[in-house]
Amino acid sequence: MDFDLSEEQQLLKDSVEGFLSDTYDFESRKKIAALPGGWSPEVWAKFAELGLLGLPFAEEDGGFGGGAVETMLLAESFGKHLVLEPYLATVILGGGVVKRAGTAAQKAEYIAAIAEGTRTFALATTERHSRYDLFDVTTTAKKDGASFVLDGEKAVVVHGGSADRIIVSARTAGSRRDRGGIGLFMVPADAPGLSRRSSPTQDGTHAAEITLSGVRVDADGVLGDPEGGLPVLEAVADEAIAALCAEAVGAMSELTDLTVDYLKQRKQFGVPIGGFQALQHRAAEMFVALEQARSMAMFAAMTAATEDATERRALASAAKVQIGRSAKFIGQQGIQLHGGIGMTMEYKAGHYFKRLTMIDTLFGDADHHLAEVACYGQLVSAA
Repeated sequence: MDFDLSEEQQLLKDSVEGFLSDTYDFESRKKIAALPGGWSPEVWAKFAELGLLGLPFAEEDGGFGGGAVETMLLAESFGKHLVLEPYLATVILGGGVVKRAGTAAQKAEYIAAIAEGTRTFALATTERHSRYDLFDVTTTAKKDGASFVLDGEKAVVVHGGSADRIIVSARTAGSRRDRGGIGLFMVPADAPGLSRRSSPTQDGTHAAEITLSGVRVDADGVLGDPEGGLPVLEAVADEAIAALCAEAVGAMSELTDLTVDYLKQRKQFGVPIGGFQALQHRAAEMFVALEQARSMAMFAAMTAATEDATERRALASAAKVQIGRSAKFIGQQGIQLHGGIGMTMEYKAGHYFKRLTMIDTLFGDADHHLAEVACYGQLVSAA
């Protein structure tokens, strides 16, 4: 299998790396994290200027026709620099729902706005009881003429406090854990009856608790089949997992390099501690875990567009298992080999570990996806 990048892909990688290296060092990131909402509109506008916000969308929808590999390259660079801007929430999640379920008019309006950087999105699917199950929904959407009225609460909505539009999963039919009867609704952030409370998470990003009380959504705010939204959500989640795997590889790569450099510089008994064989072995094990994760991130990117939903979900779960295991190992080793400095807010090693921990929990941690892989294996055996 050919893993070489095309000329266009290499150009994309180099341009993104060049921009982030010049403008997104660790001190700049700390200043951005302190801004309202925890991200920079100026950096976001630059992303739009570089064409990054329209990258994964088809040209006929106002995008640049990129695919999962291009998204992987971009996400890996974001992971290396711990980028805080809402790319995952807006482009991958919100934009992913629109490109799969939106009408031609909705795509023309919203995808163009995303690509231009004039609209930000958040996807509100998680509820306090639902954990990682996208189908566990109690928020209701009741038909009222041509409109729907939404009532319920959503939890830990990534960048939900600063988004212009919030895509909400709500139940139009069935009971709490039915896979059918789930619709997707686009709600303006200033809609009457919608309230949100945002706070920073452990990795520096922001998430919101959102309450919907009699929020009315007109027909043009309904995305796709009002009772068939779950397959769309699952496809978007699998694409997000592929992007998160690549971002984790970027973060793990930087943390590994940071740790090796520290071992070369830190002295004990008059010699660099990197000269001790036991520590060399641990650094080598970090590299092995990184390469295992890199292989699975490539695998996730190449299989994200698989049409068979069961197979696609199984492949995404397999990738998430390895990413979670590698991230935990590399994070723990990186902190321990750095010693006390690795746990301080002033030093970036701990920030990489925090982001890796958050990536592990997004859309299911390693233990959850290991159970999913086992479940899919039983389905294949039964078939």
